[in-house]
Order: sequence, then C-alpha cells, then structure tokens
Amino acid sequence: MGESITLTSEDGFKLSAYRATPSGKPRGGLVVVQEIFGVNHHIRNVTDSFAADGYVAIAPALFDRVERGFETGYQPADIERGREVRGKLQLDHAVMDVRAAVKELQKTGLKVGVVGYCFGGTIAWLAATRIDGVAAASSFYGGGVADTAGEQPKCPVIFHFGETDQSIPKEHWERIKAAHPKIPMHIYQAGHGFACDERASFNADSARLARQRTIDFFRQHIG
Repeated sequence: MGESITLTSEDGFKLSAYRATPSGKPRGGLVVVQEIFGVNHHIRNVTDSFAADGYVAIAPALFDRVERGFETGYQPADIERGREVRGKLQLDHAVMDVRAAVKELQKTGLKVGVVGYCFGGTIAWLAATRIDGVAAASSFYGGGVADTAGEQPKCPVIFHFGETDQSIPKEHWERIKAAHPKIPMHIYQAGHGFACDERASFNADSARLARQRTIDFFRQHIG
C-alpha cells in the first residue's frame, strides 16, 4: 500500500517519507509523526491503517537530519539509541519537516490533520500551534507538551495519556489542563507507548479506544 517519497523542507533540506494512499476516494490527509524509533515497521503499519480508513497518510522521516534511514525496535538498547538521535535534533527542524509533509498533502486539495506518538505526540501539538493549515491534531503521550503548553493551538486538538506512564506524571497533564481546560484529554489505564503493538507496554483495550476517538475526531474535523 505504501511507497517511499522525498519531501523538501523550507530550508531546502530533503527528507524521506512513507506515503500510503487509500484505495477509494480519500476523506482527507494525515501526517503521522514518528516515535523516537524512526519511521519503522510499526509507524509504517500505522500509516497504512490510516490509509485503510480513507486518509492519504504521510510519515516524514524526521531523524533524517541526524541519521538518514534511522529506524529501530523497542529493546532497551534501541530506546537509548533513539534518545541519543532525538537529542541531536532541533524541534524547530522537526516542525519545519512536518510542515513540508502538510504542504505535500495540501496539494491534494484535502483537509490535513496531524497525529503523533511519543516524541511525535509533542510534535503533533506543535504542529497545531505553529503550522498554518492544520485542520486537527491528535497527540499521544507527548512528553514535551507541558513545556510548551503556553502556546495556543490554531486548530482542534485531542490528547491521550497513560495513567501509569512513568515518564509523563500527572503533574504534566495538570499543567496542560490548566493552560487549555477546553481541550479534550483522555487518560487511559495504561503506560507509555500503550498504542504500539510492538512494545511491552501495549494495552489493546486502551489502544483501540484511543484510536477510535482519534478517528471520530478526524471524521468531525477533516472528513
């Protein structure tokens, strides 16, 4: 279903991306933002699944600025490696590259949303606050959202967090709620990465519910 494409960011940087196209008439476009593990097997599957739901979906390889073609699994060593690469990437560059994916999807004439997981959850939030033309954003357990909660979204946003997420404590959600009391936030009986079926922290019931809420949200705001 998917293919590899090249995006050109506004500073001229060229990055790869995975694009999946629905078989029928598209409902809209979606940018799928990776975890710290790159555009790996899981993220490609997620992108395919959104295409199956009717969306032209693009997952930009945001780590190309640090290491082209980076992708890894979910073992402890992989997590350390992902954190290392993430630490070398500027958030402004990540937002810039997501903007390139948004513009690519806008060529279809469709409304465009952004969904992101882990690191991508933070970027999905920043896409909502910093990128013009984003119609809606769904953020899954973004660890950097509280630090940028003072920013104002330009579109509807929905948040998903795990109740037992050791890396994102309750205080984090409360800071976001205090800044944006009207933005829907769902807390699941699960840990970090609960929506990824390749992680030990996968929680099938929470993943299913969060995904359905995300689809319903995009149906409402994108089509």
